[in-house]
Amino acid sequence: MRYRYTRYIGGALDDVDLEALVGKLSDLLLSSGFADPYGDHHGGDDRTLETLHDAILEALLHGGVLPDDALSRLLGDPADADQDVDPSPLTELVQQIVERLAEQGYISLHPAPETAGGPGGSADREHGEPPPAQFEITDKSLDFLGYRALRDLLGASGRGSSGRHDVRDVATGIEAGGGSKPYEFGDTLNIDASGTILNAVQRGGAQVAGGGAAIDVQYPDLMVAQGEYQSSCATVLMLDCSHSMILYGEDRFTPAKQVALALATLIRNQYPGDALSAVLFHDSAEEIPLRQLARVRVGPYYTNTREGLRRARRILERQRKDMRQIIMITDGKPSALTLPDGRIYRNPFGLDPRIISETFAEVGSCRKAGIMINTFMLARDPELVAFVRRVASICRGKAYFTTPYTLGRYVLMDYLTRKTRTVH
Repeated sequence: MRYRYTRYIGGALDDVDLEALVGKLSDLLLSSGFADPYGDHHGGDDRTLETLHDAILEALLHGGVLPDDALSRLLGDPADADQDVDPSPLTELVQQIVERLAEQGYISLHPAPETAGGPGGSADREHGEPPPAQFEITDKSLDFLGYRALRDLLGASGRGSSGRHDVRDVATGIEAGGGSKPYEFGDTLNIDASGTILNAVQRGGAQVAGGGAAIDVQYPDLMVAQGEYQSSCATVLMLDCSHSMILYGEDRFTPAKQVALALATLIRNQYPGDALSAVLFHDSAEEIPLRQLARVRVGPYYTNTREGLRRARRILERQRKDMRQIIMITDGKPSALTLPDGRIYRNPFGLDPRIISETFAEVGSCRKAGIMINTFMLARDPELVAFVRRVASICRGKAYFTTPYTLGRYVLMDYLTRKTRTVH
């Protein structure tokens, strides 16, 4: 049997870095409904294949995903731009990229359902166009985007890596990092052998028995090695998903989801003993699985801060950790309140005294439970600033006034600085 070998000539698809492309598509993949803030955000209109094609084309042309020479070959000679030049090479490349993304597990494709009469048939003419083909982001993409967000945020802050939450206290733990101390009842028996024997010898506890030397170690001689005390932390990430997060010409919810992905990646890789939960608050509040966080969108309209704090407090009260904290990301004033009978009281005009007093009462309950609240405010209205500072003073937490562009760096650095705080 004879084999014929030919030179491999790669196509334009081989020049595309899929990971870099997925990073460029992060805003689309983590979309929060910013494209249509007043529409039905649960319909997934911005998850159509047409939207994906447009985003990939933009990344190829202006995102630096393709080398300049490969892009020039696809676009052809600029002198032929006014002629009838077949644009299929670039179109075919986009289609190949979509297929490759699906093969690699970054997205899953959902073809458009066929209507009676087929495409262009009577059903289309009577009932309008059929629903477009759509795509869904996969867990693989979420893990990758979380890693990218964590790397970018920590890199921007000058931190390359992080360990566990080291605090200033020392204890008789497993890892010996400090000096030894006399043993006290309740200490972990992490015996410092050399120090213990030295104490016994200095006390005169060396004796000759059976032709050999023996050391008589007694209770006062015991020394234990101290290690750096490494705390564990339970965190509830509390995200405001009211409509103000995507109104006023700025998408604030998508950066918040990127921060959540980065924080989840950090905890999973560097702090496996920590716990992270997510609570969304709007007209009401609910806990959601972290896997679903990147897929949620804004809505309903109002901001029930008190109900979100209550949900977060109940989650943290079940945790047996050294530190328990709430990270609250919001951009609006509390404008809703859950009444004892389950009805929702709403007042979007100003800071309603009834809503504010109930919210402060819940902040006080968090303080009594030993829960710290750190608030990251994405707005700077004077009334909101005063409200956030009052929350921080009640629970002895901190208030950060930031923007969607600096939010991630503030949140991660605040979380990492827990390693330098004393836990009693």
